[in-house]
This record gives sequence, C-alpha cells and structure tokens, in this order.
Amino acid sequence: MSCPSSPSPRGAVDPCAPSAARLAAYGSLGFPFAAAFIALQVIVPTWYAQNTALSLSLVGVLLLVARLVDTVTDPLVGWLSDRATMGIGRRKGFVLIAAPFVAVSVWQLFMPPEGAGGGHLLFWTVAVYLAGTVALVPMAAWAAELSPDYHQRSRITGTRVAFGLAGTLVSLSLVAWLGVEDAGPALAAITVLVVITLAGSCLWAGIAVPDIATTDTPGNPFAAMRPLLSRANPFRQLLLAFLLNAVGNAIPATLFLLFVTHRLEQPGLAGPMLFAYFIAATLSVPAWVRISRRLGKHRTWGAGILLACTFFVAAPFIDAGNASLFWVVVLVTGFAAGSDLAMPASINADVIEWDELESGYRRPGLFFALWGTASKLSYALAIGIAFPLLEAGGFDADGPNSPASLAWLGFLYGGPCIAFKLAALWVMRDYPIDEAAHADIRTRLTGRHSGLQTPAQEAGVT
Repeated sequence: MSCPSSPSPRGAVDPCAPSAARLAAYGSLGFPFAAAFIALQVIVPTWYAQNTALSLSLVGVLLLVARLVDTVTDPLVGWLSDRATMGIGRRKGFVLIAAPFVAVSVWQLFMPPEGAGGGHLLFWTVAVYLAGTVALVPMAAWAAELSPDYHQRSRITGTRVAFGLAGTLVSLSLVAWLGVEDAGPALAAITVLVVITLAGSCLWAGIAVPDIATTDTPGNPFAAMRPLLSRANPFRQLLLAFLLNAVGNAIPATLFLLFVTHRLEQPGLAGPMLFAYFIAATLSVPAWVRISRRLGKHRTWGAGILLACTFFVAAPFIDAGNASLFWVVVLVTGFAAGSDLAMPASINADVIEWDELESGYRRPGLFFALWGTASKLSYALAIGIAFPLLEAGGFDADGPNSPASLAWLGFLYGGPCIAFKLAALWVMRDYPIDEAAHADIRTRLTGRHSGLQTPAQEAGVT
C-alpha cells in the first residue's frame, strides 16, 4: 500500500505503518549487535587493562586507533549499499554478508588466547568494527526505507532500539550473574549469545522484511557529500549535535565500572545498576515516542538531554557513603537515554527527503554512513579523552587510589558529559524540520515525481 504525502488523521489506519511482525523481524537485528557492542564498550577495556600486561592508557590508545581506522569506511559502505544490486535486496545483502565476520571477530576479541596483547586487541577490534559497519550502516538505511512517515519512523527506530536494549540487558545480566571482577566467563557467554542470536535474527529479517526501495546517487558521491558537511544545513546541524551528545553519553559509559568499583567501592552493584539503567531506557522508549507526537522529535530529544544533565550534576558528589543517590542518577539518566536512542536516528531519516528535494539525490546509505562515522568517533573521543585524563590525575585501575584521584574520577564521570550534552542542545536550538515541515517536503516531492510541480512552484514562487 502506498503512503500519502501528508500524515494520516488521528485515529485513522495509517497506510505507512509496517505490521507488528515485520517490525519485530527488522528490530530483532538490533539484539545481537547491541549485546556485542555493549560488552565491547563497557567491559572489554577494563578487562584487558586488568587481565593483560596492557596499561589503562595503552588500552585507550589502541581502542581509539581502532575507532579512527573504522571511521573512514562508513561513507564507502553507505555509498556501496546505495548502489548495490543484489537479488536478495541491497540492504539485507550487506547484513547477511557481514554477520559471520562479526561472529568470528567477537569470538576472538572476547575469548582471547593466552598471552594476547596489544596486537591482538587492536586487530580484532578493528575487525569487529569493520564487519559491524558493513552490517549496521545498511541496516539503519533500511529502517528509513520501511516507511516515509514522520511518526512511523520513530516507531520503526523505537522497535530496533527496544530489541537492542533487550540484547544489552541480557548481555549485562550475564555479567551480573557470572561476575564483574573477573568478566572472562561473562565474555565467553556473551560470545555464544551473539553468535546464536545473530544467525537467528538474520534469517528472520532476511525472510520477513522487504528490501525493494529505490535510490538515486551521484556519480561522484564524495564530491556530492562535501556540501552536506561544508555548508550550513539541517543535516550538518543534526550530525554535529548527535556527535556532541554521543561523546557526552560515552564518557560515563566508559568510566562506569571504574566509578562503581573505586568511587562507590561496591563492584557487586555494577551489574544490577547497569541492568536497571537499561531497563529504564527500554521502558522509556514508548513514552518518548508518544511524547514526540506532541512536541516533535527534536524537541523531545532536547527534553531528554535536559533531564539527563539535571541528574548528572550529582555524580561528582557521590562516593561510597551515598550509593542510594547514584541509584537515582542511574534510573533517571537511563530513562532519559531512551530519547537519545530513539529520536536522533528517526530525525536523520527525515533529512533524507530534505536532501532529495534540495539535491535531487536519494541516498539513505550515505546519510547513515556519516551518522555511523559520528557515532564511532564519539566513542573514540570518549576513550581518548577519559582514560588519559584519568591516568594523568593519578588514578590507577588496579588501585589503591588517593582521595584526590577518586575525586577526579567523580568529576570526569559527570562534568564532561554535561558540557557535551548542553553543547548539543545549543546546536539544535533552531532545528527547522518538524512534522509540518516534513509533510511539506513530502508534498513537494510528490508533486515533483508526478510532474505536477515545477521547480519554481516547489520553491514557493507562483
């Protein structure tokens, strides 16, 4: 069924709405990738620093290098997925090809052989990032092609986020169950989980989710990409805000285990707290999607940012004597994270139509490739900022630590997060594409495709 150029009235059946079964099949792809990458982000850095001869700073540098190597591949993968012609579908073909490489890389990285050092960590981290890029960039573009509707895109993105959060929760449950202080058994269990669910979700989505959308790309995609980044426009505004906010989120995520272990002096709480955080995020996603129907997506995202900043203020003042306050911070910022997870990617999907109207090209793969580059750069920057600064302040991951170094850990956990997130909010202060603007863009594109509007009429000239 085709979609109208304007939104459906409230209460009417939305012809742009994918079925629940199709949503679940697509969304299930988020489960194994989230299970793997939460372990890579939160557990692997600390585990390698504690269980190998690598120092905290060297682990941070190696992971930063791996991320930087990976960032250059996203635009290429996005361009290829926009232009590919595979019988099974351009997006799903990339996902299915990448899946076994993700599985092998996770196995090697999470269950390293005896004596593994910096070379092993760097090689397999680069490998899992590259394989993940080949899958995740087309997968994100695929979501934008399942419906052109402003609100249905939030529903699609929210479903993938919910499955991803479920993968995160199961992964963290394994850590809580098998132990935080020695995370080796948990990493082995997560590896098995990722391999099994990756195979199942790829099979389900490959069969149940259509992949027939058309694209229109320039002959020289990298030259055509330059104006998106060099000139002021909605995409550059959104991308910069996303990068800043993602760095703000990644710094406390990177330091979480160290904060709970050394600042709270209760390492046994790490698993339950992480679990509670992602439970709060999972439960919040439907609420944020509903809120966005009233406020619009970019304002809803801003509300989530402000909520998180309000509670991160308390983090530098929390120590072993008031862990209960940290529980409040964990739960509220987890709830706020649902907005970060669901809204920005849905907003990015809307910018694809803006670009088509402005440039004449339809290139979702490239847009989500640049999105992926920003996401990866944010985690690289977080590790590259947090670990060296932490060590420069005299902190030792193996302890013991002075009161000054522990205070420094507390400041780094909350302070930079607030600064980066407020900068993102400022960048988005006058974002122009809301529901009405997007509906107008779709109407003008429909007129162009049907030949009923001239370029002058599209521009509002009569």
